[in-house]
Amino acid sequence: MDNTKIDKSYSDIIENIKNDVTKTQLDILINANVNLVNLYFRLGKILSENSKWGNKFIDNVAMDLKISFPNQKGYSVRNLKYMKAFYEEYKNDNEFVHLGAQLPWKHNIELMKRVKDKNIRKWYMENCIKEGWSKSILIYQIDTCLYQRQVKNIKHTNSDLTLKQNSDLANYIIKEPYVFDLIELTENYKERELENKMLERLKNVLLELGSGFSFVGSQYKITVGDQDFYIDLLFYHIKLKCYVAVELKTCEFVPEFGSKLGFYLTALDEKIKDENDNPSIGILLCQSKNNEIVDYTLKYINKPLGVSEYKIFNELPENLLKELPTKEDINLHLDVEDESE
Repeated sequence: MDNTKIDKSYSDIIENIKNDVTKTQLDILINANVNLVNLYFRLGKILSENSKWGNKFIDNVAMDLKISFPNQKGYSVRNLKYMKAFYEEYKNDNEFVHLGAQLPWKHNIELMKRVKDKNIRKWYMENCIKEGWSKSILIYQIDTCLYQRQVKNIKHTNSDLTLKQNSDLANYIIKEPYVFDLIELTENYKERELENKMLERLKNVLLELGSGFSFVGSQYKITVGDQDFYIDLLFYHIKLKCYVAVELKTCEFVPEFGSKLGFYLTALDEKIKDENDNPSIGILLCQSKNNEIVDYTLKYINKPLGVSEYKIFNELPENLLKELPTKEDINLHLDVEDESE
């Protein structure tokens, strides 16, 4: 008997089972997402039609819902206001409601905030479903004006709008807090690829500006306590005589980013820098940031560290700001061209 054939046959059976399980999990998650977005639309209708109760109406609703559903995170005042806005945006357009129900709630919020023209917004919604963009990739495509760059060359029809099983959007739905914790998360490869492209572009920008940056390495490994850590980009600044660690995040700033970069700077100072070098500095570039959260984070990190929405934070030391690229330098050069053009 040919054991190779038996092994191959068994392998095919297991693969079919795994595919069926994964597809069923995704179907459950998509249905949960559709039900949730439709629920938010209905709640938005109630909030919109009962505004006669005054400015505190939504605050009171949020408080009562928190008491009734203490373990659910979706009924904050802010989120209830988004539900109201969602209903008022789409109450007369069932097609938008249908498209919105196929996207995670946070995707819908970003689309309402960032794309005011409904025809353009619809294009992003359709392409997001078709291409399976995560929230970070959706924001990136909007910020880099993908519609304006590609709309003349790409046409999509509603018949094409099928969510791919292994897409970033499917993975993003899995990560949403209301979805089951039992579903195993998969790596977001497209988002990582996007980060790599932007890091390469940023490296070239800093070197080409000729402001004293000397490239040391990307994904630079530094070992602390028998564990390996990797800095996105590491430079040595010849004029300032110090190492410069650059971290890039294709998402909104959270305090953990600042703490981690502070850790990297400490490790560089303790393990890498020479006694004649000045203390290492850090640049953290994020998709977006809340200034108050950044201020609270940096207040207790005793390191020269800048946080920016792809520009240099304006509270870095003055001598450092003179040597670093301006926000115009970075904004003009950081854009990553889409390979499909």
